[in-house]
Amino acid sequence: MSEHCGATDEQELIAPVLGRIPSGVYILVAKGPEGQCTGLLASWIQQASFQPAQVTVAVNKSRYLNDWMTVGAALTLNQVPKGDNVLFRHFGKGFEPDEPAFEGIATTEGICGLPILTSAMASMEGRVENSIEAADHVIYLVTITKAHSHRAVSEFDPFVHIRKNGFNY
Repeated sequence: MSEHCGATDEQELIAPVLGRIPSGVYILVAKGPEGQCTGLLASWIQQASFQPAQVTVAVNKSRYLNDWMTVGAALTLNQVPKGDNVLFRHFGKGFEPDEPAFEGIATTEGICGLPILTSAMASMEGRVENSIEAADHVIYLVTITKAHSHRAVSEFDPFVHIRKNGFNY
């Protein structure tokens, strides 16, 4: 039996299969050290624990947001509903730390002081518990402390992202 699971020359075969793993689409909101807030389109979010309620959030290492997501930092995850192109396009373009990320977007303030996007399907507030580096991303473990439904739960229909290639967005 072989000692390894596969060779790196299998990348062409791995890419389309890996890209077909479905993931939800969220707007991750965090606050910088000088009080500025921003939002980032994020799709690598997965529930990690029942009690306490925890999720993992993967952020590309090239994003300045990693400097803001220290242990104890608050964040919100705003789940984008299926068919919504407003939030997807608005936050998909990205923002510099000093750019106003929420102009034209309806928000309310959450218990942790960060914007909650009211046009999202639902929002979760939480705190970063820990992080681990994973090659080109940082994975954060986040404890969820509060959830907000912006419509009836029976009407939830999340935006699900499937990529053509598992090696890029």
